[in-house]
Amino acid sequence: MDVNGEVRSYVLSNVAEVVERILSFVPTKSLLRMSSVCRLWRNCAQRVLRTQQQLTWLSSSGSYRYHDGHLLLQTLSEELENIYLLPRTALLMVDSENFTSPECCYQQKKARRNNSEDPDFSELLKVLLPNNCETVGVATPGIILTPTGFPGAPPEEHEDGQAGFALLLPHIEGLRVRPFHFCKHTLNNRALEHAGLVGNPDLKVVLLFGYMAFKSGASRFLNQLLEPLSHTNALIAGGHVEKAFCPHRECCSAGAYGVVGLALSGSGVQGASVLLEQEVSSAAAAEATLQRLKAANIPERNTVGLMFACVGRGHNYYSNQRNVEAAAFRKVFPNIPLFGFFGNGEIGCDRIVKDNYTLSHTDTDGLQHGYTTVMSLVHLG
Repeated sequence: MDVNGEVRSYVLSNVAEVVERILSFVPTKSLLRMSSVCRLWRNCAQRVLRTQQQLTWLSSSGSYRYHDGHLLLQTLSEELENIYLLPRTALLMVDSENFTSPECCYQQKKARRNNSEDPDFSELLKVLLPNNCETVGVATPGIILTPTGFPGAPPEEHEDGQAGFALLLPHIEGLRVRPFHFCKHTLNNRALEHAGLVGNPDLKVVLLFGYMAFKSGASRFLNQLLEPLSHTNALIAGGHVEKAFCPHRECCSAGAYGVVGLALSGSGVQGASVLLEQEVSSAAAAEATLQRLKAANIPERNTVGLMFACVGRGHNYYSNQRNVEAAAFRKVFPNIPLFGFFGNGEIGCDRIVKDNYTLSHTDTDGLQHGYTTVMSLVHLG
């Protein structure tokens, strides 16, 4: 008789504390499979999932082309198996030079092979991510990212070349994340209320990304969205990108302008941002500006840094020195990961949203910029 084997079998079938401890070391995808073993394991797995409330990310960069359209897809297909959370919301950003999609066609880009040969990026995401995971995805001229799994690793500014990241948010107590998309056919007061952008006293952070902003009418459309937001006590940050590929937009014709983004609400959410204006053109000046962001005293646990910079900045703005602003952020915030993009215009201002008050009130015109960088912290509770 294998007494030890019988003891192990009894413990794994009856002692919840032991089973739960073991399952806490299992990546989420395997955890979900193991939850079907028995009722005890299912209950233990559910308790473990409730403890996984820390954001995580997957990022990639490189010089070679992934056969399914972008290197980030390869990273997601390989690494999603190993993460320790169940994503409820995903924010993806990829460089537009290497992004391909059946809808993706820009006059200003280099000639590409026929788009019909390329897989649909958003359809591939549906296969990789959980069914109930809501996704916002954009393609931009350049990407800022922190390498996968290392919050203290030096963040990287990729002004060219292939790069992308996915910020993955689980269910977090006290946090509600609502993705939104508006175009000229869908932007109205009722839609803004449904997205939690107006009439929502718990709204704390709005991340928004405009696409096709050069189109006639796009500026007036964006002002229509920013005007009510400027009167809220919320942090507003983002910018103009070249393409939004998630969520799917059946209301829009090809080449139409619009905005996608995330509305973050909840008592535990905090945020702060500073604007690196045109006169900030040295590493010392960038660091001095970021010290103002440090003074907001945003908690560093479960916090992400977001950097939305003009394509006119980067190494050309800093006398051919690369990574100046990302390095300044790492010096001031050594344990907070940084993500973002180089885009065609910036949205944001100096603002602190913390402990039921907002420091700084800005009108609509004061939210839009050029040749600047919006640097933000968002704490998820």
